[in-house]
This record gives sequence, C-alpha cells and structure tokens, in this order.
Amino acid sequence: MRIGNSELTSLLITHYSLLITHYSLLITHYSLLITHYSLLITHYSLLITHYSFSHFVSRNREPLSNLILYHTFKWSVVSPVFHTYLRGRIYGAEQVPQEGPLVVVSNHANALDPPLLSNCVGRPVAFMAKEELFHVPLLKQAIKLYGAYPVKRGSADRSAIRSALEYLSGDWAVGLFVSGTRTTDGRIPDPKLGAALIAAKAKAPLLPVSLWGTQAIFQKGSSLPRSVPVTVRIGQLIEAPTSTKREELEASIQHCTAEIHRLHDLGR
Repeated sequence: MRIGNSELTSLLITHYSLLITHYSLLITHYSLLITHYSLLITHYSLLITHYSFSHFVSRNREPLSNLILYHTFKWSVVSPVFHTYLRGRIYGAEQVPQEGPLVVVSNHANALDPPLLSNCVGRPVAFMAKEELFHVPLLKQAIKLYGAYPVKRGSADRSAIRSALEYLSGDWAVGLFVSGTRTTDGRIPDPKLGAALIAAKAKAPLLPVSLWGTQAIFQKGSSLPRSVPVTVRIGQLIEAPTSTKREELEASIQHCTAEIHRLHDLGR
C-alpha cells in the first residue's frame, strides 16, 4: 500500500510532536531533579548553619566537622542497617547528655559494636583503633573525623588513657568496653578498671550501655553479617569516682558492670 504525501506529512508531524512531548517531559524530569537537589543542598546548608550556631553558642560540643561527618554516616549507613537489616531497638536514648565530656561503657561481642553504639547514643563517640589504620590515605582522615584515635600494640593502656583524656577535655564522648576485649556471649567476666580511671581523671560521668544480640551477627568462618535482632539499652548516668584509689575504681566499675548486665538480662 502506497502512502500519499499528505499522509506522510501527517505522520511526520505526529512523530515530531511526540518527540517534542518526549523532550518536554525530559526537561520537566531534569527540572524536578534540579529542584530536588537544590532542596537537598538547602537542607544540608540549614543543618550546617544549625550546627554552626549550636557550636558557637555552646562550646561543650565536638567540632563542627566531626558532627557533620557523624550525622552523614549515621543517617546514610549505620542507622538504616541497624533499623532494617538488624531490626534494631533502642531503649533509654533520653538518658544521654548531648554535650559535655562523657565516658560510655558497654559490653563487647562484635567488631560492629563501636558504630552501632555511637549511632544509638546520638552523638559522636571516640573509640581506640589499631595504629595501622592511620597509615591508610583517606581512611586516616575519615576515622579521625569520626572520633577514632590510634593505639600502639604493646602500650595500649598508656596511649589509650592519654588519648581518651585529650578527647574528654575537648567535650567528646569516649567509648570503652569494660571487658577490654570481645566475649562470645556479650557478658563481662573480668571488668577492667580503665574506664573508671579515665572517668576519675577527667571528672566525667559514666554511661552504661548494653549491646544485646551483636554476638550473633557474624558466624565463625563467615565474613557476611547475618540479619539478627539487636537491642541497645542505655542506663542512667553514674557519677565519676571521686579519686583514683583502687578500691574506689573497683567499686565504680563493678557498679557499671552490674548495670550493664541488668540491662543485658532484659533481652530483646
């Protein structure tokens, strides 16, 4: 069947009309994308302004750059993983002071405990990290901004105490695991005195936190995290020891350990 000139012209007009409509929709789509990203930029600008204002009004906070990185990493990675993949629950978040020096003490059963704990208390928490990590370009800057500080093997106690006190003097929260190492059941069989000593020297309150279920995230021989339920319970503040005498430090750390175990025994 032959197509006449008029029919061909009509088809061409229809074709180009559809093309024009298509490109108009594309322009609208990209305009909406630009608007979306403009709103995102505005949102982050307001966040930066808010934190800048808070930072300058109150000096009892972490530096602005650390706060921005903390919230970016928290809301883009840690919090979604915690609340969806790990079906996370948080109890007692209102117990956490959001400014001033703070010693966060908890049990320890998994390598993911530091970011999960920091996520749940709602403020950056400085943890010790292997010195080797601070020789990796970019990673060094990132983990320092997030609050990690290097610890040399063989001199962990001295360097950890010195670094923790420096962070506390800058109104950071410092995280310490009472057991000193990971345990398979999340219990604290042999509490160390380091956290109580640091709290006493810095005159900073202790905040007991229980991490329940993290020991099951990784199975032996597997590098893939499992989707298991995790619960974080935050206790009431415990006053810092009034001296560095051994008996007072022991009483303080036993108080912290008992509170962490009490929270842990509440389970899911």
